[in-house]
Amino acid sequence: MDVYPIFLNRLDRSKTVLIGGNGEAERKAGELIRIHAGLTVIAPRITPAMQQWHERGLLDWIDREYREGDLQGAFMVIVAEFEGDINTRIWEEAKQAGILCNVMDDIPHCNFTFGALVKRGPLNLAISTSGAAPSLAVRLRERFEKEFGPEYENFLDFMQSLRAGMKQHYPDFDQRKALWYKLIDSDVLDLFREGKPEEAWRRTAEITELEAATPHPTHRK
Repeated sequence: MDVYPIFLNRLDRSKTVLIGGNGEAERKAGELIRIHAGLTVIAPRITPAMQQWHERGLLDWIDREYREGDLQGAFMVIVAEFEGDINTRIWEEAKQAGILCNVMDDIPHCNFTFGALVKRGPLNLAISTSGAAPSLAVRLRERFEKEFGPEYENFLDFMQSLRAGMKQHYPDFDQRKALWYKLIDSDVLDLFREGKPEEAWRRTAEITELEAATPHPTHRK
């Protein structure tokens, strides 16, 4: 199976429909809630956690089985639980409406799949074996979870906080680009890994010559 990897954004501005209320649906709902997606769950029963999210207004819940027409206005549908031919009916409705559709563990009824994900703040590492060996993707994710620690989140938050000052003091794009690569190739990330944020800030000031503009973001341990 050939795949083309993408990362979706602005899901808070569109409608995502999640079919099912089991543990797998809960996991997927939690991921969507974390990125503030506009989420509608359709299922006669949902987990206690999903019930709490509904009561807090984090998702809409339609308390019944899927019916044709439920995907109206949706950008994406995810099917975590189904009985009978509901998977086929959802797939047909999604296909006709041009909606992204993923029926879990049912590749013929998907036009996109989920990768095994490692997330460290702004850093997202998605791993796919194109359906050949999903268990390998899981093992690679476990390996990367150990290799890419919380220092990457600290480092990326720090880099993000530098962007405005860098753009102001270095309006020339090529000069700014060279400095970004110099920071990436320096020991700043290592200093965050060693729990030395103050030294990381000082090193950044040396490289960028922006000592007064160097921010001090909250350090996560």
